[in-house]
Amino acid sequence: MEEKVKISVIMSVFNPVHQRRFEKAVESIVQQTFKDWELLLYDDGSAAPFDARIRQVAQLDDRILYLRGNENKGLGGALNVCIERAAGEYIARMDDDDFSRPDRLERQYAFLQTHPAYQWVGSNAELRDAKGVWGYQKMPEKPEKRDFLFNSPFIHPSVLFRRDTLRRVNGYLASKKFLLCEDYELFMRLYQNGYKGYNIQEPLLQYWEDYASYQKRTYRRRIREMRLRYHGFQNLSILNHNTFYYVLKPLVAGVIPAPVHHYIQRKVKRSKKIGGAKS
Repeated sequence: MEEKVKISVIMSVFNPVHQRRFEKAVESIVQQTFKDWELLLYDDGSAAPFDARIRQVAQLDDRILYLRGNENKGLGGALNVCIERAAGEYIARMDDDDFSRPDRLERQYAFLQTHPAYQWVGSNAELRDAKGVWGYQKMPEKPEKRDFLFNSPFIHPSVLFRRDTLRRVNGYLASKKFLLCEDYELFMRLYQNGYKGYNIQEPLLQYWEDYASYQKRTYRRRIREMRLRYHGFQNLSILNHNTFYYVLKPLVAGVIPAPVHHYIQRKVKRSKKIGGAKS
């Protein structure tokens, strides 16, 4: 396929309840200082009237390519469709409730152009909710395998990948087995295959995190993450009697009531510019 753009931004959307937040997420791409991009906006089987809202947002810029699936594939399957259709040399992730800083793509493109040892680049993030920015999440600059023990050392919607790297590992694992843990699985699999990423030590993304974010972390999701951790840590050769606790971490965190968990996380991440990764 002839490459017509440098960066393909991929975003999967399903029943976007908060229309203005969704619009602002797309606008943050439209307003990028780096202009050579396309946005693959994938409607993952949304119901009416949400499908009409997505079509409306897709009209914001002629560089937006609207795609639609007749049924809900889940995040992994939806993003794989976008990867196959992507024309860019690089692929940027973006969620429908986060906001990219205007120079995000420009900064990340320049980094990968000049650092061939890395296959993708993420960044730190400001944390925000309906009241505005309330915290900060700092990620390890040069993640190693052991950095996967606590949580994923990359903020998924902050990342710019080399397209060929994603295609070599067949993209995301579109399986209900690891539903809502697709990014964690992908990053561990990339490291297992000898690839590595980097995090720019600046907040190039505003990441949406509010009380509802913690309510979404159901017990079933924590069970799936526990299984993923067990197999992923084995594949990375970091699982032993000293690290097995980290396999159980999602269940331990799940015992804490959502209001308490939310309070603790906000206090930690607001108090200093070294926020803990989400659990």
